[in-house]
Amino acid sequence: MKKTNAMRILDKLKIKYEVLTYEDDGEHELERGAAQNIAQKLNIQIEKCFKTIVMKNESRQIFVFCQSAAQEINLKKARTLTDSKEITPVKSDELLSLTGYIRGGCSPLGMKKNFPTFIDESVLSCDKVYISAGVRGEQIVISPQDLIKATSAQTADFTL
Repeated sequence: MKKTNAMRILDKLKIKYEVLTYEDDGEHELERGAAQNIAQKLNIQIEKCFKTIVMKNESRQIFVFCQSAAQEINLKKARTLTDSKEITPVKSDELLSLTGYIRGGCSPLGMKKNFPTFIDESVLSCDKVYISAGVRGEQIVISPQDLIKATSAQTADFTL
């Protein structure tokens, strides 16, 4: 298996992780349940499958949100958390140039720059979570504490 940026970062930090693969069907729209489909394909609890959403505010500042596939982001909470007047998801055509990742393969680890990262506090109730490995068809299995450490993230309540 070829190592992704996310895997190389975890290796460098000496963080233990596992990689699971699944058949990529080309459906990567969050609105159509892409993360839920991954949870089903891997036969894992949807609450433990975490999706990465990259957002920008009115000043074009970039923020990364990582949340359970069972949840939806609350834009009011996200604005408050980031001290923003407006916050919107980054468009697919901007994602690669900003992060180095494509839709459906965006990991909270190994982006081109270190953006402020927030992981939903529900992560703390999980023994392990599944995040994108940085390519479509692969998920990293990692402990919540190691994910928080590797991303330098804050945990917060930003979901509905």
